[in-house]
Amino acid sequence: MEQAPILTITLNPALDISTSVARVVPDEKLRCSEPSFDPGGGGTNVSRAIRAMGGTSRALVALGGAAGQRMADMLARIGISVIRLPAPGETRQSLTADDETTRQQYRFVMPGPEWCEDDVARALNAATDAAEHNCMVVLSGSNPPGVPARFAAMLAERLQGSGARLIVDTSGEALATVARATDRRTDILRMDDAEAEALAGRPLPYRADTAAFAASLVASGAARGVIVARGRDGNIIATDEGIWHAEAARVPVRSKVGAGDSFLAGFTLGYARGWPVADALGLAGAAASATVQTPATELCRGEDVERLFAARVVTRMQVGPNP
Repeated sequence: MEQAPILTITLNPALDISTSVARVVPDEKLRCSEPSFDPGGGGTNVSRAIRAMGGTSRALVALGGAAGQRMADMLARIGISVIRLPAPGETRQSLTADDETTRQQYRFVMPGPEWCEDDVARALNAATDAAEHNCMVVLSGSNPPGVPARFAAMLAERLQGSGARLIVDTSGEALATVARATDRRTDILRMDDAEAEALAGRPLPYRADTAAFAASLVASGAARGVIVARGRDGNIIATDEGIWHAEAARVPVRSKVGAGDSFLAGFTLGYARGWPVADALGLAGAAASATVQTPATELCRGEDVERLFAARVVTRMQVGPNP
């Protein structure tokens, strides 16, 4: 199936380690099961999920040290084209541990190496060089220490006039900085419901509240489209053309790791194929629901995505902006 080029950018990747233990308790040696390893981090997971759904992408990833080399090798083995950006230190590792007794999951996320101004400049240059005309550029994941919150805005400015479209999924002050923009240089901005409430400064308990807030961000110029994930209540996107809600499929949940990244992968892939917004949102929801059914840091499986996408429920909402 034809698609526009996709470039994912991961400044703060992680070698994901997953294991389980009979019970998580303090002050004792916890004997863990055989660990599994996956290349992780926002954009890296987006590329992995796009691959699982039959799409293609290139992954610009900041990698360093033995963990970085291991990640590069793993991505190459699954057929993802990697553009390697030298990181200023060892690639971080993250640990996910499942408590077999309580069935709760514990996630330990390291900060990553410290960046300097030269590292930031190299990343911007590499991203600009790699972004093809009509390319979907996906900036996903947290910023490493030392990377300014304005990085997404800096990248959006560099991409102006290139024909590339920027899709951003970040957190904290980096997210707030994009949300405050008024120039619409970001094409799509994604966040979850807790992040939306923090930006709005008030609870958003109902779909209509979330939809109105997303529409207000579009109206103010933060992005051309704003997506808010409402967990089990599905996902909402607001654009100039309208507002849509996609139901979340009722599926058994084994692990939520990577569900948001898979969502972004599904939307980006549908968008790159030129699909209507409603269908891209439906593919996104199907990818997220498929991912939560898989264990540990495994992502969606193509056959599950196809089945869930066929059963998608996406409806248009009649809600006006409410700044």
